[in-house]
Amino acid sequence: MSPASLTTAGVVLITVTAVAIGGASLLSFIGRRTPGYLDNPVRRGLWRAGHAHAGVLVILALVAMVYVDHTGYGDGLKTLVRWLIVAAPILMPLGFFLSVVRPSDTKPNKLIWLTGLGGASLAAGTLILGFGLL
Repeated sequence: MSPASLTTAGVVLITVTAVAIGGASLLSFIGRRTPGYLDNPVRRGLWRAGHAHAGVLVILALVAMVYVDHTGYGDGLKTLVRWLIVAAPILMPLGFFLSVVRPSDTKPNKLIWLTGLGGASLAAGTLILGFGLL
């Protein structure tokens, strides 16, 4: 792997701690029967989705770093692919979490658009990477 991909992978690995802390927080909400979580199905569902997306997308980002260096792309396009793919596990969960911050929120606020932005980032990054590997 190139130094740029290794650095990016290192940063992504560090974010796994945030995913783990998030999971522990969700478990504590369940164990403590925290008001505004168990009794709020919208918030509970979106926060679970945020945590699940974070975990899966972090793994995908790590795997993608191995492949970026096998494309014939120049350094600039490789950097773009890395940023696009790494943005997804940040933006999508943020959208899920921040769209229902208050325990009383029964519908997502406007920050839910971050999930779409993360999805678009993921789609663009994986398409560019995929074509670069063909």
